[in-house]
Amino acid sequence: MKKTTLFLSVIMLLTTAMCITSCSEDGTGESGIFPSGYEKGDYSLSDMSGEGGGDFGGSNGAEGSDDNGNTQAGVVTAGEWCDLTHWAFWSGLMQNTDSMSFASKCDYWRFYTNNRIAVRVTNADGNPLAGLPVKLLRKTKDKESTLWEAVTDNHGQAECWVGLYQKETADASTLRVSVDGKLMDGNPLLCPWDSTAQQTAVNNYVLATSKTASERADIAFIVDATGSMIDEINFLKSDLVDIISKAAAVRPSMKMRTAALFYRDEGDEYITRHSDFTEKLKKTSEFVDEQTANGGGDYPEAVHTALEQMLQKLSWDTDAKTRLAFLILDAPAHHEDKIIESLQQSIRLCARQGIRLIPVAASGVDKNTEFMLRFFAIATGGTYVFLTDDSGVGNSHIAATVGPYEVELLNALIIRLIGQYTE
Repeated sequence: MKKTTLFLSVIMLLTTAMCITSCSEDGTGESGIFPSGYEKGDYSLSDMSGEGGGDFGGSNGAEGSDDNGNTQAGVVTAGEWCDLTHWAFWSGLMQNTDSMSFASKCDYWRFYTNNRIAVRVTNADGNPLAGLPVKLLRKTKDKESTLWEAVTDNHGQAECWVGLYQKETADASTLRVSVDGKLMDGNPLLCPWDSTAQQTAVNNYVLATSKTASERADIAFIVDATGSMIDEINFLKSDLVDIISKAAAVRPSMKMRTAALFYRDEGDEYITRHSDFTEKLKKTSEFVDEQTANGGGDYPEAVHTALEQMLQKLSWDTDAKTRLAFLILDAPAHHEDKIIESLQQSIRLCARQGIRLIPVAASGVDKNTEFMLRFFAIATGGTYVFLTDDSGVGNSHIAATVGPYEVELLNALIIRLIGQYTE
């Protein structure tokens, strides 16, 4: 649970001062562990004086609020880091075996990303083909099995994995890729952990097809509403309402739907409650605005249930060009065997349905939670977003273990990502 109002005020004064020094630190939040060849973080605030920026105060203060004390959008700050496009950096983290390495997070969450198959599909003119099912197959003398399924995104890209949930040494000679039901020639190139790689090995396939994904987008917001989110949830709600109101304008030619699901934990007033996909974006905004933070009590929350319900209760459009789920939380899933198995199954289903997870890490996230979220993003073709202390909102946020990034206003960052995944 979060601290009292008085303590929050002290924290906000301290974090304002600490931000000056933290912006020059290495960004690991622990001991400066970076792969060889990477400089310390280069963090800059892109435009803190823009519309809606104002002065940045805490979640209980009038600064960053209107005359009635209500929070406004455009206050919370964040950074973004895509491990899939910084594969050498990620490889370095996973290959580091010293006492402070993060490689142990693989064993902790049972996610092993060392056998990646990166796929890009285009037509004869070089244009990306979105919405095509991709299968990674293992063919032996005795049988053929499907190892992973994914769907190409708006850039024609898909990620497949060998042994994502168990340690395994992949044999490329047994692997084949199928796109839209057609077996591709040859064995795919593996993209293993390699901190020295100058570029990612991508399997480029050309398909003679007129099939294209529909110009539709489904965007869901999955939000932790336990008591530990009290320090930031009103600001996050304001940002979400603002984002939803602007989502359709990002890509006017697309038919866009939004949905929201809030979750807590076992024993709370509720575990999940949701508003299903709708073209009436105001309906989603009104649902978000009605939610409050409460409950919880222990650190882990029902993340696995939230993902299960997101897949079961929300009516995802399987023909949509873009399917995004922003997962906003400040605590990990419970670390139990059955729950980890549930997480693995949900991530597999997200990949199969082309739902890209974009976690947003709020204050309270520790390193175990950070890497859990990064595994989710990597496995589904998403990216990792993390709140920063630059706004002064909420309790302190740990420094993400990433390379150089730019600090942005959260609502602008998410709008940018929606544009990037729908272009």
